[in-house]
Formats: sequence, C-alpha cells, structure tokens
Amino acid sequence: MARVLSGVQPSGDPHVGNYLGAWMRWAREQEAEHLYCVVDLHAMTVRFDPALLRERTLDTAAWLLACGLDPDVCTLFVQSHVREHTEAAWVLACVASMGELGRMTHFKEKSQANDFTSAALFTYPVLQAADILLYHAEEVPVGDDQRQHVELTRDVAQRFNHRFGDTFTLPRATVPKVGARIMDLQNTDAKMSKSLESAGTIRLEEEESATRRKIMRSITDSGSEVRAAADKPGVTNLLELFAAVTGAEVADLEARYAGTGYGDFKRDLAEAVNGALRPVRERHAELRRDPAELEAILAKGADKARAVATSTMATIRERVGLLPSGA
Repeated sequence: MARVLSGVQPSGDPHVGNYLGAWMRWAREQEAEHLYCVVDLHAMTVRFDPALLRERTLDTAAWLLACGLDPDVCTLFVQSHVREHTEAAWVLACVASMGELGRMTHFKEKSQANDFTSAALFTYPVLQAADILLYHAEEVPVGDDQRQHVELTRDVAQRFNHRFGDTFTLPRATVPKVGARIMDLQNTDAKMSKSLESAGTIRLEEEESATRRKIMRSITDSGSEVRAAADKPGVTNLLELFAAVTGAEVADLEARYAGTGYGDFKRDLAEAVNGALRPVRERHAELRRDPAELEAILAKGADKARAVATSTMATIRERVGLLPSGA
C-alpha cells in the first residue's frame, strides 16, 4: 500500500467541481496510508486576512469530512498544527538553489498577478517539499500546475540523500484518476472557480434554491435536443454533471430526455444535484455548529501526522549536525 499525500489550500469557496472532481474520489479510495493536509501556511504566501484564513481552514476541513473522509481510516490534519513542516522547510531551503526556485512556473504566474510578492511565495515549493518528504510519501496526486514542484522535491531529496545519507523517500507525481470535469455553467471554456464570483459556479455552501436557479439559467445551445456533442458544449457540460451526481451513463440520459427539451432536463438535473449535495451540506452544517467536534478531529489527525513527522525530523537534525533538543 503506497503512502499518498494530498493537500488542499483553504482559499475561496469550495464548489461542486471540487467535490465531483477530487473529494468524492478521495472518500471512496481512502486508506490508512493516505494523508490529507489543509495547507494553511501555503495560503499565507499571498495577501490574506487572518480571520478569513482561520475560518476557511476550519471550513475546508469540515467540507472534507462532510464529503466522506473518515478520520478513523485516513489522516486529516492542518499543516500549521505540525510544526515540523516549517523546521524541515528551513533545512531543505539550505539544500535547494535560488536558480531552481526561480524557474518555478507557479512563482512566475503568482508574482505577476499580485502587487506584492512575498519571499514565502518564492520558497513555496520548499515548504511543499517538506510537506511531502516528512511523511515519506510515495505518491503525490497533482495537476499539471503542481507537477514541477514534485519534480523539484525529488531533486532536493536526492541532493540531500547524496550529501547527508539516505533519509528521504523519493516521491512521484501521479495523475489522479479523472473525475468529473465540470465547467462553469455560464462559460464552458472555464472551470468552476473557488475564488471568482460567478453565476455559473455551484458552491457547496449555498441554498438549494440558488443551485436550482443557476442550473435553470445555465447556458445551453441552439436547438432543444439533449445530447452530448462538440458543437453543444453547454448541454454536454450539463449531461456530464448529471452523470457525475447520479452515476448514470450519458447515453442513457440522452435516451431518457430525447424529445423533451431543456426545461424538464434542467429541472431534473437541479433536483439530482441538490439531492446529491444535501447530505454533504447537512453534515458540514453539523460540524460547523459543533466546533469542539471539528477541533477534536483535527487534533487527533495532527497527533497521527506528528508521530511520523517528529521521527523524520529527528533523523534530519541528526544528519545535518543539529544538537538534540535540550542539549
């Protein structure tokens, strides 16, 4: 069983694309060797509001639990609760080079998009390397935008191992199994966004009436035939959403709604989406009403993660010549 680490940044408002594209699959595939980390420290690399960061960190954890992650099976924790992340990042920063960090596409894009560029944004990949290497993660499921960071993590780990002795497991980036790729309901050229206000994004935390309204007002295409086709991106997107929340095949949905027009199709889709999200939304609300339960779950997860991270950090300290704590 491979050890797998996945991180979620607590930024923006989670939407149905997050749930169908990744979180639902995480819940289905979770195992004892799977770690899920709410990476709040990474969210601080750009301008942030402290109160909002705190709220979103709790909220993200609550959504992951509501989507089905079981803290008795996997390990769910908050990055900043395990201080070894920042300690390991400092040591790894002494091994990484300015040149390779400067080549990171993520840094170039983020620095151009913001009026303030923090040093932490530049060293973001080093902290990410610490996140991965502390737990001897063998697999890191990432999108194309993060693959470069995992490759850097491998390079830094190899360099450290060569200089100080075998310490780190070399991780590999894995392409997640393709979940539903749901596009914006008003612009099928764009994915649903956590950060942008859009009438085409179905947010997990919204009233069922809002979800219904967005689906009924979603863009379709010329004609009234409910079928998936390259020249019908709007309807195709809705069919894929319908299939994702019900488990039905697109072809079966096409047959079911042949000759009915968009109105009935959209009404049924809205009911299916709300039906699928209802237990998730209810569980999330329960967790947010009981902060003690949520905090206890996160504390337990941090303890499990810390047991591994502390052992790894002790080895790192010994390898690089740092005095034992208390010496």
